[in-house]
Amino acid sequence: MTSASETPAPQAAVDPRDDLPQYVLPLVVRLERATPPARTDALETSARAVLTLLADPRVTAADGEWAELVAAWEDARIRKVVRRARGGEWRKAGELPGITVTGESAEVRVFPPVPLDGWPKELAKLQVSGTDLDGPEPPVQPAPGTPVLWLNPELEMSAGKTMAQTGHAAQLAWWRLDDTRRKEWAEAGFPLAVRTATPGAWVELTDGDLPVVRDAGFTEIAPGSCTVVADHPALRLS
Repeated sequence: MTSASETPAPQAAVDPRDDLPQYVLPLVVRLERATPPARTDALETSARAVLTLLADPRVTAADGEWAELVAAWEDARIRKVVRRARGGEWRKAGELPGITVTGESAEVRVFPPVPLDGWPKELAKLQVSGTDLDGPEPPVQPAPGTPVLWLNPELEMSAGKTMAQTGHAAQLAWWRLDDTRRKEWAEAGFPLAVRTATPGAWVELTDGDLPVVRDAGFTEIAPGSCTVVADHPALRLS
């Protein structure tokens, strides 16, 4: 599990968010044995899935059926968990309320937040580990003007962990954009790219005012690790 923040938490500090009811945003990636998705496409599709949920009228409308759940989730730690499914498991997951987002080879279904200890049984039984994906070819250079989620070149994370992190980064960018920029991004289909920064570029990216994901350290990496920078062109103009 992971938690996103734009500012590093003080060492040994008590976080008031921990006293609130804790929720998690479930994401499920389709992982068929014969046709697994490419890693970069899965990372990008996961990020777009989070944005698609945040922009959905069921979340944005005051009386939206998911609005209260998302608000409660955002008030506490922003946890996301990526699980994998295939065959009948994927079909059963698709019967639960949620949104399926597709990429070139990836399919990711995002669900409204659930209590940390209250997962639906159809999702609770799905595996978290084993979500390891490869990229058949190096990703191409993003088109000019494309928002880029830059990965830390010094961290090694599983594909599932990284999918949660790119979802965090996309969400931090969404929070920083004004309504006009959000609408433009949504109407364009949330174009974005996920790439690994060079060590030199990473220093520059984390030294500015762009949103940075700092992991809470629940799994795989140390607490406070900087994992992803959300480099949306509109945020460089603000």
